[in-house]
Amino acid sequence: MIASTETTETITRPWGAGRLAPYPTTVRRWRRPTWPTFPNLSDDDARFAAAQVRYGLGGTLYALDGPLWVNHPLRNAAADYKPAQLAVAQRLGLTVPPTLVTNDPSEAREFIAAHGQVIYKTLRWTPYERNGVPVTGWADPVTAAEIDDGVCVTPHLFQARVNKVADVRVLVVGREVFAVRIDSCLLDWRKDYSALSYAVTDLPARMNKALLAYLDHFGLVSGSFDLALDQEGDYWWLELNPNGQWGWLEGETGLDMSAAFADLLTQGKTHD
Repeated sequence: MIASTETTETITRPWGAGRLAPYPTTVRRWRRPTWPTFPNLSDDDARFAAAQVRYGLGGTLYALDGPLWVNHPLRNAAADYKPAQLAVAQRLGLTVPPTLVTNDPSEAREFIAAHGQVIYKTLRWTPYERNGVPVTGWADPVTAAEIDDGVCVTPHLFQARVNKVADVRVLVVGREVFAVRIDSCLLDWRKDYSALSYAVTDLPARMNKALLAYLDHFGLVSGSFDLALDQEGDYWWLELNPNGQWGWLEGETGLDMSAAFADLLTQGKTHD
């Protein structure tokens, strides 16, 4: 019924008399599940059925006590809000670019005037089409002249542009940290993977410690961080994706990311 959930063993356990029976599992991997949509039902019935599945089956899964989640869906959700991410990063001593979240055009223009080079980033990705063609949002430069009253409709995220020389994608699995430097001439490296070059790199010990503390704050055991490296060799924290892509990086670098996940899933615990 729900795709993209995995467990280390098959589970079949009857319901007790009014009680939720425990499941003898050690690890659960939760990655971008697809919930049923019930296309054969009316709109109202489909919404009702989908809600019952999500809050019935989903609530049952969330209630399991004991297995190690990679990651727990509720903790994934809590970590997916960019303003919360930015606040936690700053509290942990990570260097965060000046950022404004606003739906006030005047505030947006003042921010751009104060910081010069500014980019706009979406607060949340959603499927989007124009004239039937799928489109997506990148991190793009924005000028004060481009700000109009449309900003009033919904919050927007504006951020001072980092004068970077490279990007760094960091995958954390349990307590293992894999850092890959990504070189390109792109502001947003996701726009053209053919223009990228990769190199395994080591982060400063204090950075590793901060990223692990970051995941601990949200109760996560894995996550993908995006950092920017500037000309002085300093790292700027950009964002966390609790379910970020990493498979292509293993192929490009030879890092044993899959093995780290296999160890985590089979052992059922993290190691310091």
